[in-house]
Formats: sequence, C-alpha cells, structure tokens
Amino acid sequence: MNKKSFTNSPILYLVGTPIGNLEDISLRALRILKEVSKIYCEDTRTSSVLLRHYDISTPLESYHNFNEETKAKAIVDYIKDGHNVALISDAGNPIISDPGFKLVEECLTNDIAVTTIPGPSAFTSAFMTSNMPFPFLFYGFLKPKQTEREKELQELKYQKASLIFYEAPHRLKDTLESILKVLGDRDCYLARELTKKFEEHYYLKVSSLLKECTNLKGEMVLIIKGYQEEKITADKFSLIEEQIKLGLKANAAIKEVAAMLNIDKKELYKDYIAYKSK
Repeated sequence: MNKKSFTNSPILYLVGTPIGNLEDISLRALRILKEVSKIYCEDTRTSSVLLRHYDISTPLESYHNFNEETKAKAIVDYIKDGHNVALISDAGNPIISDPGFKLVEECLTNDIAVTTIPGPSAFTSAFMTSNMPFPFLFYGFLKPKQTEREKELQELKYQKASLIFYEAPHRLKDTLESILKVLGDRDCYLARELTKKFEEHYYLKVSSLLKECTNLKGEMVLIIKGYQEEKITADKFSLIEEQIKLGLKANAAIKEVAAMLNIDKKELYKDYIAYKSK
C-alpha cells in the first residue's frame, strides 16, 4: 500500500468555496487560503471577489479546462520546490464537475500529499430539500448533443436511485425533452440559484417543468426520481415482441426487457431463441 504522510511535506489543498452566499465558508478554509503560497482557480475574476471579501492577498493564478494538461505539471514542480498550494473552483468543491482531476493525478504520481478542506456542495444541498428518496446517484452534466445525451439516459433508465444532474439554463429545455422521451414523465425537482437572493425550488413532473422552464436562469440542479418497478402482467417473450413492434431490433429488445425485469440478458437471449424455434 502506498501511504503518504502529511508531516513536513508540501501539500495540495482542495478547498471548498461558497456556491452563492459568501458567508458559507469555513474558518479553516479561510486560514488555509491565507497561508498557502498560491491559489489556483478556474476564473481569477470570479475568485478574486471572494478573496477581496475576506481580505486575502494570496497570489491567484488560473487553472481551468483549457490549460489543465500543461498547468498541472507546472503546479507539481512548484509544490516540489516546497510550496503549499490551494485549488478552488468558481463555486463549491474542486473536481466535482469542475477542473482538478489531472492535478490530483499528477500530485499522487509524484508522491505529493493531497487533502481536502470540505465546503458547500450544490448537489447535496439540493438533495436535502428535494424530498427525493435515498440513495441517490450524482451524474453531473449530461452530454450536450441529443443522441449522446439520450444514450446516457438510456443507460440510467432502470437505475432505482434518484438521479442528480447539473444543467445550464440554455440547455435545460433540451435536457428535459430527452428525459421525458427516455425516462418518461417522472417526478422531478429543480433547484435554482441555491443560497442566493433569487433561490427557487420546483417540485413537478418532468412535463410540467418543461412548461415552466422557458425563462429560467442561473445555476441549476435537477433531480429525477429513480425507476419504480411496475407490475409486469405480460410474459417476458410478449414484452420482447412489444419492443420489436415499437421498432427495436431483437437484440436491443432483449436488452431492454432484461433491464426492465432485472434478469440476465444472455439467459433471456437463449430463452427467446428457444421460444422462437418452437
């Protein structure tokens, strides 16, 4: 086992920051941000607002999706020179649907200690008020292209856990249309602008939310109720035939019914071949 000690060695701190209200930050986070040699962030303009608010003068440098590959190695070299550094995102916790994975990977590869200073999280905050059943599955952002997005949703279709997504305002309508098409008209919850002045919560069906979402703006968390097993009245072979009538090829229909009934796909395929050969 590769164990890393935090004694007398430089450290990368992953620091959680407010998701909206600037008061939502820990005393420890503020102390670490003041003590480290440098703070890396997604957008220096956004993060400088927080630092100015708490009179933190630590140097700030950008680290985002577009420079992550090259910047990670430079940061590792800087830490190796004996500097403690902090990584923050625009809001919430680094790496959670934000940059940082590559930097952590490089640090661990180079035997550099990595630790976290926990902070607010949009998806856990949303789940607390959603009244959705536990457990949950946090997925982050779905793909922007419709075909890729609907393929992802198809893979989640029979997931019983509540599904948590992040979504941008300009893509919300398209995402809800895909969810309605693939997952059906399920119970859903939308949290908008959490901890901010215009915070809103919606508890609706997907179809109803589609009618409400045309002019919504701000940061959003979308939670969809997980798959609820329905009482199956038809036999498995009839279900396969129904899926084929809907346009699926035999293999796809078998895969769909296997997921629906929570049975082994290969066994169902064998049974269906035997059934058709009679």
